[in-house]
Amino acid sequence: MIRVLLADDQSLVRAGFRALLDAQPDIEVAGEAADGEEAARLARELRPDVVLMDIRMPLLDGLAATRRIIGSAEWADVKVVMLTTFELDEYVFEAIRAGASGFLVKDTEPEELVRAVRAVVQGDALLSPGVTRRLIAEFAARSKEPAAADALARLTEREREVMALVGIGLSNEEIARRLVVSPLTAKTHVSRTMVKLGARDRAQLVVLAYESGLVRPGWLG
Repeated sequence: MIRVLLADDQSLVRAGFRALLDAQPDIEVAGEAADGEEAARLARELRPDVVLMDIRMPLLDGLAATRRIIGSAEWADVKVVMLTTFELDEYVFEAIRAGASGFLVKDTEPEELVRAVRAVVQGDALLSPGVTRRLIAEFAARSKEPAAADALARLTEREREVMALVGIGLSNEEIARRLVVSPLTAKTHVSRTMVKLGARDRAQLVVLAYESGLVRPGWLG
């Protein structure tokens, strides 16, 4: 059973999400929070698998709450999905840097929300190719200066190539077609790259691709 914590200051939004998620045979809502402080506290107490976190909340915003949750070693397995009103929310890139596994717009289709919860539990990131390209092109240039590329030295040439393709938003299937390999091989390369770089998930791998200078903002491949 996948346990979900809902964090949103709008009670109607929480009620709608709860009704949808509780109707699934493999998902249950473990709790609800109306602000970031409560979200961080309940994450500690309830140990949910996934936190659906609104970016804008009182007392402590979703970004700060995410940093508090992800920054604790004891909460390392908790996945945070940011909820935004607009697809290109100005805080989304920083949220992913802070450790969020991805983001969803609040008016997403019901089946997409359910799929998203299941996806992050399996280790996937909620960054579709189109959204990734627009997001990174818009906000990567505003982030801190690219870090030294020393971390990339531990990667093979193929892994660097795969990481660059992840950085521009390609899925495993698209990477496989680009490199003329099987989807399983592409997935293996992505997984090994994440392990070598200590990335929590695919979302952080995208951030690392830009921070290392491997991919430039605005480059769509």
